[in-house]
Amino acid sequence: MRNFKDLRSEKGSATMVEFAIVSLVSLTFLLGILDFSRAVYGYHFISDAAREATRYAAVRGSTFTVACSDPSPVAYSCKAATTDIADYVKSIVSSGITATSTSASCSTPSANTINVCTTWPGTAPTGAAGVCNTANGDDSPGCLVQVKVLYTYGFSLPLVSKEVSSVTMTSTSSMVIQQ
Repeated sequence: MRNFKDLRSEKGSATMVEFAIVSLVSLTFLLGILDFSRAVYGYHFISDAAREATRYAAVRGSTFTVACSDPSPVAYSCKAATTDIADYVKSIVSSGITATSTSASCSTPSANTINVCTTWPGTAPTGAAGVCNTANGDDSPGCLVQVKVLYTYGFSLPLVSKEVSSVTMTSTSSMVIQQ
């Protein structure tokens, strides 16, 4: 028969095991919440980058008057081309987004890479009162510009399976070219 002193020492061992299990589960949930919060932050950046790049392209259409050789205090003061828009997105990457490179490609990017795909369909928006005159090209005033930004976010939590260890986020924005 055991005495009371032996039972107290076994009770402490059980408490340590319970603490280890509960702390492991709690830490896993906490790290998962942090990782998914970083993913939401990444998607917020991608959607903002698509809107900003579309605005950039909409004011730098075929009739944009500043020549590329003109000195200007404003960066990216030339008529917008596909590579210029990709460079602009790279310049506005916010802290916390790890982008190893930026490409002007519509392909699915590798991990931590941002791809920017810009298209000028040469059409006016549906139901628009204005017309799209493509005499100066598909980037003429009144025509649409569409920017699609792709970013592959890699989860850092080691417990996530390899099939879902990264997610490709996409955001698309369209705007009418102003000048």
